[in-house]
Amino acid sequence: MPTPPPRDAAGAVTPHDHTDIDDADVVIRRISELQVSRDKDGKRRISSLAYQGSGSNGGMSVDVLPFVVADGRDPREWVTTPRWIGSVKFSAGFLRGLSLKVGYNPIPEVDGLPANPYHGEVWGISSKGQKNALKRAAEWFVEIDGVEVG
Repeated sequence: MPTPPPRDAAGAVTPHDHTDIDDADVVIRRISELQVSRDKDGKRRISSLAYQGSGSNGGMSVDVLPFVVADGRDPREWVTTPRWIGSVKFSAGFLRGLSLKVGYNPIPEVDGLPANPYHGEVWGISSKGQKNALKRAAEWFVEIDGVEVG
């Protein structure tokens, strides 16, 4: 497994570029039905909501593909659940080229929710230009039938 991420005094992971995530590594953004919208032409596509951060430190949740693979798991099976019906992928280098940080932020099991030891975050998404660049660059990892990426 990767080296532990940096944490603040309260134990929360701080935004960082993780040294165990190379520029060529792929990160996967899970997509739910709530992140799919219908455009003015009636086509279903991933909405810009999928490309923004959330939570206390504003990171966009991702799964780090090489961490999943190194643990012997099927990555498509790992990222697909009844809630997360599809996913898109990006290279860490592309994200860093947008002045974003790509880091490791494992999620422990909490209140019966499963742990995610492969969880990472992308920090620094603050402009419409960055969100548009993410939308244009996203490629399917697990495709949702009848939905366009961008």
